[in-house]
Amino acid sequence: MLYALEFAPERDAEIFAAAPAAAAVFVLWPHEAGGEPYISKTANLRRRLIRLLGAADERTKKLNLRTRVARIEYTPTGSDFESALVLYSALRRLFPERYRERLRLRPAPLVKLNLDNPYPRAYVTTRIGKLSGASFYYGPFGSRLAAEKFLNDSLDFFKMRRCDFDLHPDPAFPGCIYSEMKMCLAPCFKGCTDEQYVVEVARVQQYLDSGGLSLRRALQAERERASAATEFEQAAATHVRLEKVNAAAAQRPDVARRVDRLRALIVQPASEPQHVALFRVEQGRVAPPVLFAVDATTTLADDTATRRQPQSMESRIAQALTAAPPLPRATAAELMDHLALLKRWYYRGSKTGEIFLADDTGDLPMRRVVRGVSRVFRGEKPAPDLNESARDYWVNRGREAERGPE
Repeated sequence: MLYALEFAPERDAEIFAAAPAAAAVFVLWPHEAGGEPYISKTANLRRRLIRLLGAADERTKKLNLRTRVARIEYTPTGSDFESALVLYSALRRLFPERYRERLRLRPAPLVKLNLDNPYPRAYVTTRIGKLSGASFYYGPFGSRLAAEKFLNDSLDFFKMRRCDFDLHPDPAFPGCIYSEMKMCLAPCFKGCTDEQYVVEVARVQQYLDSGGLSLRRALQAERERASAATEFEQAAATHVRLEKVNAAAAQRPDVARRVDRLRALIVQPASEPQHVALFRVEQGRVAPPVLFAVDATTTLADDTATRRQPQSMESRIAQALTAAPPLPRATAAELMDHLALLKRWYYRGSKTGEIFLADDTGDLPMRRVVRGVSRVFRGEKPAPDLNESARDYWVNRGREAERGPE
């Protein structure tokens, strides 16, 4: 909710007292028409306003806007995650050309399966093309290095091409090292039919869509058939291959899913007492928060008597999410921004709030959500992430690579 205060230096004490001593995103509007506003987030709005708009101290060179500000607008927030989303929305509205620079917002690394090409391939990118295309994106990953490592290790189990140029199949073309090593079907010199290549691409897509589960199941079935036929050497070789597939697939963080199927719920502290904030993630985009009263005894909005809701917390959460308005259609640029914000929060070493990812059918784990709501409300630590150690390893490796040698 947006609040506004008209600022006058002679009434500064009254105005500072009216501002909450809590987290918020605020905008300071200047007297001059067309002047550039000052916008930022803070953990304590009152203290920040006193520092920016209080009586100037000639002995310091700190920024002071006391004589230039006419109006204060602010939105209370309950967490740094919410502050980042509100600040992003405000900067995108006020500075459409420079908001990414001001936020220091770096695009999230993604794996792209380029199905718009006659001979599809997969590669790592930080840019999303037109959303109406046939290609699919998987992510966000914590770093480009992590995405490339996952993709390269995964493609070792398939024979899809890895070259980055447009193919014009010619039997006279010499091929590349991957075709010589029998790691590519070599459509470049007609080493396979187009139908065979389409089948291989479909296998890669199934692997990426399922997080490696499709290939693991196929290898498990192959191992069982070999064991049943007493072909123990073949079963042992298949088992070794299965272990390598498990190691490659484990490099994919839970959140790095096909973007158009990325559905989750993020639970954060709320600015309203006795509430938590529920942020829906739909197709990779983060929706505005839904305030949820943790206590079943709530006061209705029409100021009638307090009534007790005869519902479980699970059903009340589901009802609150169902009542939330749907997200409007987004552009590719907006989707990239939301994935970057999600990546910035998710891969932090220490963060507030919890995330709950939907299953393959799009359903949220509501029992776990209920426990997560209780933990966030009480300020307890989140439940351990099964992929936390692997995620932290690749995030740290990515940071080391981005810093370069010392």
